[in-house]
Amino acid sequence: MQKKRQFIPLVIFMVSYLLGGLYASAQEQVSKIHIKDLSIRDPYILADQQSQSYILYKSAPVKNKQGADASGVVAYRSTDLEYWEGPYVVYTTPPDNWIKGAVWAPEVHSYQGKYYLFATLNSDIEWKLQREGFPKYTFRGTQLFYADNPMGPFLPFEEKLPHTPMDRMALDGTLWVENGIPYLIYCHEWVQIEDGTLELVQLERDLSKTVGPSLTLFHASSAPWSTGSRHADGTLTYVTDGCFLYRTRTGKLLMIWSSFKAGSYAIGIAESTTGKLTGPWIQQEKLLFDQNGGHGMLFKTFDGRLMLTFHSPNSPSGEERAKIYEVVDTGNTLVLKD
Repeated sequence: MQKKRQFIPLVIFMVSYLLGGLYASAQEQVSKIHIKDLSIRDPYILADQQSQSYILYKSAPVKNKQGADASGVVAYRSTDLEYWEGPYVVYTTPPDNWIKGAVWAPEVHSYQGKYYLFATLNSDIEWKLQREGFPKYTFRGTQLFYADNPMGPFLPFEEKLPHTPMDRMALDGTLWVENGIPYLIYCHEWVQIEDGTLELVQLERDLSKTVGPSLTLFHASSAPWSTGSRHADGTLTYVTDGCFLYRTRTGKLLMIWSSFKAGSYAIGIAESTTGKLTGPWIQQEKLLFDQNGGHGMLFKTFDGRLMLTFHSPNSPSGEERAKIYEVVDTGNTLVLKD
């Protein structure tokens, strides 16, 4: 189940995440761009019913109200999923936020009449020295912001703190509502715990903060396809990234998430055996995508087609693009449409 492989692919993955300068500046003049020409990691598409347009969210450096450089999120709009107009600034990290570094994996959810931005914030502040060959051990967490419009501006809650635990390197938070109760599902970073996990924590009804402790749903190593990365000191580590939940037409609760298979970034599918968030969760054998692409999410077009978007290739060179595929809901799982 565990295969030895080089650490190089994982280093490439982390470097590519950190190269925020590769993202397009939010101060560019608004224009139209083809999806094949838009450099982006961790794409997220919201089908906005009110405007009958698709909104694509992307991390980007921006200028704050004082004209200073800041981290942020921009949006692009489209009616055909092919040509996109933007960038429009929808979020700027507040100068007094808990941390103000690069934003990762922005996604926007409509909930109870408002829109909520789930964003992973980063810092260059080291907690402690990490072992040789590992990335720096820094502050990283998912924070929620709110707006009345999917185009923002997204604002912080009063405390300007992360929704994930302060003592965890956490990322890639997403929303799921079960029996009327909102929950945050997020990844606990392999850099801190070696074998990354998927975590669940309840949210307040207004999403302003969490309620109670987190529950571990599963470890990355529980998936036979997630083969891990061998480090110079012999440590084997496993990545958890890009969680997103979906209920099939027969009521099965699935979670797509990303890790590495033999050095290639990939998207797997976990299944709740009870149909509930708390699981237990098992890993489906067949991957949704395994050709060096991942961090996926699902959305429906205005004519009812189920779509998957993710970035590929997983590269630090700015070659990442948003790939969009139609997906078939078989009732038991998800497969790419031929």
